[in-house]
Amino acid sequence: MPLWGRRILFFASRAAALALLLLAAFAVHSHTRYLESLAALPGPPLRTAAERETEIPAALAAGGQEGNPAVSRMPVALTIKRGETLSATLRGLGLAPGEAHAATEALRRYVDPRRLRPGDQYRAYFGAGAELATFELALSGRGDVRLARHGDAWDCSWRPYERSVQARSIAGTLGETLDASLRSAGADPELAYKMADVLQWDLDFNRDLQPGDRFEVLYEEVFLDGAPHGVGEVLALTYQAGRRRLEAYRYGEDAYYGPEGQPLRKMFLRSPLPYSRVTSRFSHRRFHPVLKVYRPHWGVDFGAPTGTPVRVTAGGTVVSAGWDRGGGKTVKVRHPNGYLTAYLHLSRFAKGIRGGTRVAQGEVVGYVGSTGLATAAHLDYRVQRHGRWIDPLSLSGVSAAPIPKSQSAKFEAWRDALRVSLRTGAPVPGSTAGEAVLAAAAPAAGAPATAPAAPTARH
Repeated sequence: MPLWGRRILFFASRAAALALLLLAAFAVHSHTRYLESLAALPGPPLRTAAERETEIPAALAAGGQEGNPAVSRMPVALTIKRGETLSATLRGLGLAPGEAHAATEALRRYVDPRRLRPGDQYRAYFGAGAELATFELALSGRGDVRLARHGDAWDCSWRPYERSVQARSIAGTLGETLDASLRSAGADPELAYKMADVLQWDLDFNRDLQPGDRFEVLYEEVFLDGAPHGVGEVLALTYQAGRRRLEAYRYGEDAYYGPEGQPLRKMFLRSPLPYSRVTSRFSHRRFHPVLKVYRPHWGVDFGAPTGTPVRVTAGGTVVSAGWDRGGGKTVKVRHPNGYLTAYLHLSRFAKGIRGGTRVAQGEVVGYVGSTGLATAAHLDYRVQRHGRWIDPLSLSGVSAAPIPKSQSAKFEAWRDALRVSLRTGAPVPGSTAGEAVLAAAAPAAGAPATAPAAPTARH
């Protein structure tokens, strides 16, 4: 072979070897990145023996529990991770698979292992030999369940949280958003949804709220073991929107009335979503974002995240729950007096919703989605009257029956008491806010009870 040929062969072999080395290095790097990505995924904590040895000694060093010196006083406090099962949690605390299964079965009396949520807290107490002796799990909003080892068996006990209710009044001015305004007034933003439920027949929280509106709310603040745990029922509410003033007073278990005893409930809710935004209105000529042509839009679009519950706006009978060529998954409901409502582009139907099903006003019939001809998640809400499409935002509801005249004096006394509490923060008549409401609603109970309530707070 000529010299130049040998040189070409030499350089070609060197290039091939270099290429193989580079390929091997790339494979090692890719596999390393893959393992790193797996490690970063949320999932059950993988504790090595060395890691467990760093968690447990601090607990063991505190000595034994009263009456059982072999058990640590100081617990190891941890939380359930995403994707972690109850059995995996117990195995991570050192139990063998058989022990973990037995412990899980003992806990089933109070805990559904399938319903544990990421962030649920638990405490583990270890014996002198670093074996799990006691396991305590806090179930949000319910109570604590305790699992204790007794020889080869497990004993399970339950302690429900002590629930108490305190009436509280707040007042504020609407800024950019209602939830932010409530937070500034010292209330839980969850109260915005409660207010929307009370005024849902007279005020559309998607389009009627304006900066500068004034509100006063008397509501129940719920405590579990003395710690705040959300918002209970709204007892009284005023909302001043320009010259329009709305008042609502809870009278009965779930009914609200205006200042003269007129019911707030009407035939139709103002909106099928309690807290959303209008993204497109009823129109005889609208440019379709998917078809790119002008055509009528017989509904109102409400923008909301996928999965947001959709409420039927009036009681009636489901006509159909299926696929519509343009509307995707659609529910249609027939109502009295020739009305029909339709809910388009749903991601899924609510359980039990099918043709012929009776539904009550406010019942969930489906969940927001983007099925059919849709560019993003939203609800297309439509209304027919005697076969003709009408603007859903123009509906005027028919009120329910007013308070009977025989109850007028009692209602007015209760309304006046709530007004005082609403405006001054004075205690609500009755031993608790909830008992006061029930006392006011009882036809044969006479005047509302006058026992002192828990003190109210006003901001």
